[in-house]
Amino acid sequence: MALRRQAPKPSELLELVSFKRPDFNARRRRLASALTIADLRTIAKRRTPRAAFDYTDGAADAEISLARARQAFQDVEFHPSILRDVSHVDTSTTVFGGPSALPFGIAPTGFTRLMQAEGEYAGAAAAGAAGIPFSLSTLGTVSIEDVKAVNPNGRNWFQLYVMKQREISFGLVERAARAGFDTLLFTVDTPVAGARLRDNRNGFSIPPQLTASTVLNAIPRPWWWWDFLTTDKLEFASLSSTGGTVADLVGSAMDPSISFDDLTVVRDIWPGRLVVKGVQNVEDSKRLADLGVDGIVLSNHGGRQLDRAPVPFHLLPDVVREVGRDLDIVIDTGIMHGSDIVASIAMGATFTLVGRAYLYGLMAGGRAGVDRMIEILSGEVARTMQLLQVNSLDELNPSHVTQLARLGPLRTDIRS
Repeated sequence: MALRRQAPKPSELLELVSFKRPDFNARRRRLASALTIADLRTIAKRRTPRAAFDYTDGAADAEISLARARQAFQDVEFHPSILRDVSHVDTSTTVFGGPSALPFGIAPTGFTRLMQAEGEYAGAAAAGAAGIPFSLSTLGTVSIEDVKAVNPNGRNWFQLYVMKQREISFGLVERAARAGFDTLLFTVDTPVAGARLRDNRNGFSIPPQLTASTVLNAIPRPWWWWDFLTTDKLEFASLSSTGGTVADLVGSAMDPSISFDDLTVVRDIWPGRLVVKGVQNVEDSKRLADLGVDGIVLSNHGGRQLDRAPVPFHLLPDVVREVGRDLDIVIDTGIMHGSDIVASIAMGATFTLVGRAYLYGLMAGGRAGVDRMIEILSGEVARTMQLLQVNSLDELNPSHVTQLARLGPLRTDIRS
């Protein structure tokens, strides 16, 4: 039968066409166009001077650890069930003795207001609004007390570096306790600063040093400089000296003599939950469980310390098998999608932390950008759960995930 044609009727054309109302708010329009964390990264790179963006985006040496961590999540194979009612899913969980509306929180990040002027103010407020924990770094650019002020009813965590001047570190612990922070992240993977080659090549320093290159790079980004120059001076919650490269600052603050004795001292003065961040092998996990810490964070510091360090997601099953009944196990590094979070929970993690994803959102649009980051990841988490056909995080288990092997030791029987 021949296909019959007719002239289109204007009334029928109008039924098929819907004109989108223009949005004259540039920030809202920009963030609405971001559908993934990778999209937020693209916007952030466009809007942020190279030195500041590379500080967030980069890692140590050849950046192999970061690439492997992201690849590990890409190498996940999911195994969904069928014919289950998933019209409603529950993404809430409990971690370190308290609630979270989502299975991820905001990781501690240093020099945050240098990425975007709102810095930790935006991160803490967005986390509080979303009902997830916010972590403040020792090298944060907003004080402990100010974070509490912008997130008065939410869960605030403090990340501690043990410095050469122990009294500074222990004083921060006491301030965080007085401010009502409920969890301390005792960080153990930074006895010295890693080789952040992008920062060295960019001459990244605090405060920013103007060179011909930085001026040329800043010309198409006047908004960043306007925000930087017209807001409060960039200062740190714990450092009195702010001159020099990032490596200089970190190196002056950290102490390679940190030991289990310091952990004991902190345990004695900290009244809340004590978590050790930067654990990278099973034996240390077992020792910490025996010492009675409340949790550990499997982390290689986002690939920013020892390059070629273990991939936390690969390490997760072995650690869960050994100490999963004894303490909460959190994972970070490489998370760029809500499915990465779901895979981590399925493999036994209690919770996850996101750092770069948070900063990409911040650089893309300040507080609104952090809100958008949370919205993107939470939507991906819920959708992945629905497609796996589970109703709650408790239903996730290792049968839902296969970690496809790309890396593995060539030999395990080498003898000297």
